[in-house]
Amino acid sequence: MGKRAGSNIILIGFSTTGKSKVGKKVAECLSWGFVDTDSEIEKISAKTIPEIFAQHGEQYFRDLEREVLKKACSGGRRVIATGGGAILDPQNRELMFSSGMITCLEAQAETIYRRLLDDTATSGPLRPLLVADDPLQHINYLKEFRQPYYDIADWTVHTDNLSLDEVAQEVLRGWQYWSRAYRQEDDVCMVIAQTSCYPIFVGWGSLRDLGKRMHQADLSGKAFIISDETVFSLYGTQLKDCLRDAGFTTSSIVVPPGEATKSLDSAAKIYHRLVEGRAERKDVIVALGGGGVGDLAGFVAATFLRGLPLVQLPTSLVAMVDAAIGGKTAVNHPQAKNIIGTFYQPRLVLADVQTLATLPHRELVSGWAEVAKHSLILDAGFFQFLEDNVDRLTKLDPELLLEAIKRSAAIKAKVVSEDEKETGKRTLLNYGHTIAHGLEAATNYERFLHGEAVAIGMMGAAMLSERMGILEPSVVERQKVLLSRFGLPSSSSGIELARLLEAMGLDKKMQGGKIRWVLLQDIGQPVIRNDVPAEQVIDMLKCLIV
Repeated sequence: MGKRAGSNIILIGFSTTGKSKVGKKVAECLSWGFVDTDSEIEKISAKTIPEIFAQHGEQYFRDLEREVLKKACSGGRRVIATGGGAILDPQNRELMFSSGMITCLEAQAETIYRRLLDDTATSGPLRPLLVADDPLQHINYLKEFRQPYYDIADWTVHTDNLSLDEVAQEVLRGWQYWSRAYRQEDDVCMVIAQTSCYPIFVGWGSLRDLGKRMHQADLSGKAFIISDETVFSLYGTQLKDCLRDAGFTTSSIVVPPGEATKSLDSAAKIYHRLVEGRAERKDVIVALGGGGVGDLAGFVAATFLRGLPLVQLPTSLVAMVDAAIGGKTAVNHPQAKNIIGTFYQPRLVLADVQTLATLPHRELVSGWAEVAKHSLILDAGFFQFLEDNVDRLTKLDPELLLEAIKRSAAIKAKVVSEDEKETGKRTLLNYGHTIAHGLEAATNYERFLHGEAVAIGMMGAAMLSERMGILEPSVVERQKVLLSRFGLPSSSSGIELARLLEAMGLDKKMQGGKIRWVLLQDIGQPVIRNDVPAEQVIDMLKCLIV
């Protein structure tokens, strides 16, 4: 596929397919500009479309339409809703094709006729298409005539039985596919959720692009950088310089490193600093660091002034592929991890893979647990890729490292897009986490890094899957070998069983007093079970923590 330079979404289609309303919704999701060509024509002429046709004729209208479309297509990052007949003009088609992705909103003639009748009932004046002797036949004729032109679209959405939000989601999904196929940018994917849509950029040395990316996301004002002492000492000056060069005023709030910092006390101290800095709703929280900083900064962004824009700059492997994506923000309670929090999506995620070069070895190893988890639950081909390339990945081969992080981040983004608030499929991402969170809480968050606990938890979940008779022993061993090659643990010792069980009992995934276990039937084939006998769990844990 050849590269196409445009960065707009152009909506074409018949009357009442929803181009104006859907276009506005999509533009809001992307924080882009929105242009409705019919509305622009009415502004320029100070007349309605029917008045223009009646007083000046169709050719005059089409000339105006071409000029308005030309101006709209001259910019970028716009959603452009065109009139139903705009696509018939060959110059317009050339403009659209060179400007970005063309999306057709489609509907059956009967649906269009019904919508026209509904519009007339609510708005009053008879719509022009209903003036014909047989309106439905006339609609069918026009649709048949225009269909070859509508067929040039890169993406088509059939709107008959979809809500406005559902149509917008389909347009955004098309934009994601089209961008990857034609524009060949480094944004590996987008999260397209019900409440928000945002890009995930993965690159090498991409931290310098942050100011540009923030402007593209329509962010402005003061940037409050929240980071920990270790990460800020490495990248704080570089980040502040690049943001200032892009026109942002910056202020930094630095916290101690470690899981213990994820607390309500830490959040309160940051609130105080934001009050002192006179933070306003247009200002931006920039989370620079690993998953702990991202969780804490995200929680603050979600709750201060009822919500400030959030940008995630993950600098650890676990944050790049997991924690920074999906909008889970939280702080810990002494008895349970991440139990105080909310879902709050960032405006963008930018992962500069080069920052992993300064990550302590133990933390880098910890991150491979989440990468392996994504392959185990949803992508057997990715698991094979990890098996084939683990030696080069652990040596931070740039090409393979970028591919692994992009693939892993894309898996997380896809799941979040389908299930933003963990009511269904997103639960699968908790493979190994029930035990992991229990291990962390039972050891006061002092003994294990998150990925280490997840690796042990995944082995426990695999062992439980085998005990339940749904997973072959060879797959359990294959998982264990991969984790071991990455340097991850598969068991532990010195853990008090009773304390671990108590911590697991506070798991957020409890339902009706029972743990919903994410188990495996095979690599890439997860299953959720809430019928696991307690004695099986206890027997497994005894083997896991001896």
